[in-house]
Amino acid sequence: MKVIDLTRVLAGPYCTMILGDLGADIIKVEAPGGSDETRGWGPPDIGGESAYYLCANRNKRAMTLNLKDEKARSILRELVKDADVVINNFKTGTMEKWGLGYEALSEANPRLIYASISGFGQTGSYKDIPGYDYIVQAMGGMMSITGSEETGPMKVGVAIADVATGLYAAIGILAALREREQSGVGQMIDLALFDSQISLLVNVASNYLVSGKVPKRYGNQHPNIVPYQTFMAADMEMVVAVGNDQQFRKLCTLLNREEWSQDPRFSTNSMRLANREEICGLLAEEFKKRSAAEWLAELTDVGIPNAPIYDMDQLFHDPQVEARGMKVNTWHPTAGEVPMVGSPLKLSRTPVSVRRHPPLAGEHTKEILMEHGFAEEQIDEWLNDHTI
Repeated sequence: MKVIDLTRVLAGPYCTMILGDLGADIIKVEAPGGSDETRGWGPPDIGGESAYYLCANRNKRAMTLNLKDEKARSILRELVKDADVVINNFKTGTMEKWGLGYEALSEANPRLIYASISGFGQTGSYKDIPGYDYIVQAMGGMMSITGSEETGPMKVGVAIADVATGLYAAIGILAALREREQSGVGQMIDLALFDSQISLLVNVASNYLVSGKVPKRYGNQHPNIVPYQTFMAADMEMVVAVGNDQQFRKLCTLLNREEWSQDPRFSTNSMRLANREEICGLLAEEFKKRSAAEWLAELTDVGIPNAPIYDMDQLFHDPQVEARGMKVNTWHPTAGEVPMVGSPLKLSRTPVSVRRHPPLAGEHTKEILMEHGFAEEQIDEWLNDHTI
């Protein structure tokens, strides 16, 4: 599968990295010199590339085209003729202005899957507003439910709207490719960060739609389950996630507080929700009495879900990370050996592999153009006049 990737930053590159991990030939197209601004989003950086850029661009080849020049746009049209997928995240209307919209490109390649990522989609009164993850987290409801009443609205620690849109883009592209096997024709996929963010509200949005009550910010607590939160042990915080009434009874037994499980205020989850402050206050006093390591071991022994709260150093030194292949290394021409997060996709017959390092800007321009029949002399001319 050949994918022409005209995206930059995170949502689009994350999508195409997933497709590249699964074996697709990803051709990352930037303006001459490199126009993916994440290349400069450091420190930290290594070998002239930022860690941010490296996280979402492996398993791709890279070329440059100055799409503001009609000559470059003509070259792109040639590349698209035998492509399976084109994906872009230009502002709404830009590709159409350049004669590179879905209607124009699909006329030459009816089998083309054309994915367009934008902040608010191709329709509606917001369609011309540029999309940024932070803006969408704010407008898409996520910040209103993240943090606590004391902190006020908080954003998620990663660009979650971008990541979700990248995942949805990969799902949509794979679905369209599967449908093409039956119909023989492609289609356009219209993806919006705003829509993706709303979909991530899942049960919290459902709570509002069913009840009409605007959800509160619960911090590290759960809106529907109690106790399901962080607690401070004698030395550090930990997570205790009691998912049902049976687990709550086990917890009470562990704490030698069996009477709590019989107390009508706490005996069922719905009653614990109604009396959240009382039961969580009682539990907090108990958990302060011993170390987190002691509590976590005993909670595990009786089958109550629990966890330490890792920082990045603790996470990547956990042996489970190595066992699952979630830290991998690849060689890079300017950075040497580069560590990166592995793929969570574990396929039995066709496992994911890192076949290509995150490319330098334009690293494969000549190679790709020669594959498509362009003469070396012509390519050199385009390089000299900055067409490519």
